[in-house]
Amino acid sequence: MKNVNAAAALLEGAGRIIKGKRDFLELLTTAVLAGGHVLIEDFPGLGKTTVAKTLAKLIDGGRKGLDFKRIQFTPDLLPYDITGVDVFDPKARNFRFIPGPVLANIVLADEINRTTPKVQSALLEVMAERQVTIGQTTHKPPEPFFVIATENPIESEGTFPLPAAQLDRFMMKLSLGYPGRDAELAILDENPAEAGLEKLTPVIRLNDFISAQKAAQEVFCHQALKEAIADMIRDTRIHKAFSLGASPRAGLHFLAAAKARAHVKEREFVTDEDLAILCVPVLAHRVRLRDPKNQGDKFIREICLARIDGIKTD
Repeated sequence: MKNVNAAAALLEGAGRIIKGKRDFLELLTTAVLAGGHVLIEDFPGLGKTTVAKTLAKLIDGGRKGLDFKRIQFTPDLLPYDITGVDVFDPKARNFRFIPGPVLANIVLADEINRTTPKVQSALLEVMAERQVTIGQTTHKPPEPFFVIATENPIESEGTFPLPAAQLDRFMMKLSLGYPGRDAELAILDENPAEAGLEKLTPVIRLNDFISAQKAAQEVFCHQALKEAIADMIRDTRIHKAFSLGASPRAGLHFLAAAKARAHVKEREFVTDEDLAILCVPVLAHRVRLRDPKNQGDKFIREICLARIDGIKTD
C-alpha cells in the first residue's frame, strides 16, 4: 500500500458504502482526524451503524488489525459490561482483569440512549481521559481511540436522554439524513451496507492515519480566528436564548476540528469558512435552551456569523 492522502482515501473509501453523503463524511473524517468522538442522531435504517463498521474496515491495523467493538445499549446493561471487570482466578489465586469492549480502537455505542444514566456514565472517563479505572488499576485503550455513538430521535419510550456531561464528551453531533434519488438508486443496485461492506478493503495504513492526525494538529490558525472561537463560546453563556452555555472543552474541540477540517480540505491554515461549517455540529448539542420550542442551531449560527463578520486576519 503506497503512501496516500489519508483524508482523501478515507472519503473515497467511505463514499463507496455511504452513498450521496459527502458533507457528512467530511465532518466525520474531520472529527476522527481531530481525535474526537461523534454522536450520530437520526432515524432508523439510514446507515448509522454502517458508518462505524465502514470506518473500521478502511484503516489497516497491521497484523493484529484495528480493534472494532460494538456495544448494543439496553436497559439491563451494567457499567462493567462496558469497562471490564476484575475476576478471581481460583487456580492462580488472584484477580485478573477481563477488558470490556470499550478498550478498543473504534467503539460503536449503538442506541446509547437506551441504557440508564449510570451505564452511560461508564463512558465518561474513557472518552475524556483515554483510560478506564477498575479498583486501583488504570487500563488504557489502544491508539487511535474514538467512540461513535448512535441514537434514535423519534422514540422516547424506554430511552434515557444523555446528560450534559456525556454530550460534552462528543466533539460533534451529526445527522445522516435521507439519501437523494440518485443515491437511493445506487443503494438499491449495490446494497452497499451488506454486499459492499463485505468486500471493502483497507485504503490506508494505521501509520498513515496517525500521521494525518499529527498533521491536522499542526495546521495554522490565525490569532483572530482563535479569538472568534473564544468569543463564540462566551456568547453562548450570555445569550438570552440559552440556559446552559458551552464549556471550555467545547472551545478546544472547536479549534481541533477547525484545524482538522482545513487538513481534510488540503489547506495548511484555518479559514472563517471552517468555523461557519463547524459551529453547529460542534456547539449545538452542548447548550440548553430556555424555551425548548426554539432551535439551538439557529442561535448558534447567528452567534457564529456575527463573530465571523468582525474577523480581521490582515
